[in-house]
Amino acid sequence: MGENIKVDTLEHDGGFGAYLARPADKPGAAIVVIQEVFGVNEGIRRKCDRMAEQGYLAIAPDLFWRLEPGIELDPDVPAELQRGLELFGRFDQDAGIRDIEATVHAARALLGDGGKVGCVGYCLGGRLAFMSACRTDVDASVGYYGVGIDGLLGEKHAIARPVLLHVAGEDGFVDKATQQRMHEGLDDHPRVTIHDYPGEDHGFATEMGDRRSEKAADLADARTAAFFKENLGGTNV
Repeated sequence: MGENIKVDTLEHDGGFGAYLARPADKPGAAIVVIQEVFGVNEGIRRKCDRMAEQGYLAIAPDLFWRLEPGIELDPDVPAELQRGLELFGRFDQDAGIRDIEATVHAARALLGDGGKVGCVGYCLGGRLAFMSACRTDVDASVGYYGVGIDGLLGEKHAIARPVLLHVAGEDGFVDKATQQRMHEGLDDHPRVTIHDYPGEDHGFATEMGDRRSEKAADLADARTAAFFKENLGGTNV
């Protein structure tokens, strides 16, 4: 179902790789799938494939390409988990948002008919999905267990399109105080919806591996599917 493509940067000074999954029928909307700190690995590719099965064009950009193209890590391997955290510390998030915006533009060009483009991100990608809602014209954004969103609340006034956030109640990277600040800052925002998952840890909606929590993942993914169907349209699945 998937293929590797190249996305041009906004500055047209080069390009970066991305995984593209196409639905069986002509898509009316697209979703940019934003990686965790583990790169565009098998789990992220499966996310794209699942979105394609739902009728969307799905694209996952390689956001670590400036550090090292083609990184794929397994979070269940301790050394690879640490490698992902180290990459996160070096990652230029502002440049990452520009690459996400370039991917949104590429998705619109592939749709070719004025279809809408959403984004969904996990972990680091959950943070970047929120930043994309604040800084780009993406049509709808979903963030799973995004890190450090409380530090981005000063940008919430720029959110012009719908945002859905999934928060793990026992997230080892997002403590209770941080979760409370997120609610205090966003519960009254007319375009933001937050769902909490009590007892769940960071990474509960991964497609595979030790972190997955089946019941919570299925619930969050069902909410995401309904959110995109309402705000993007473009699919009858």
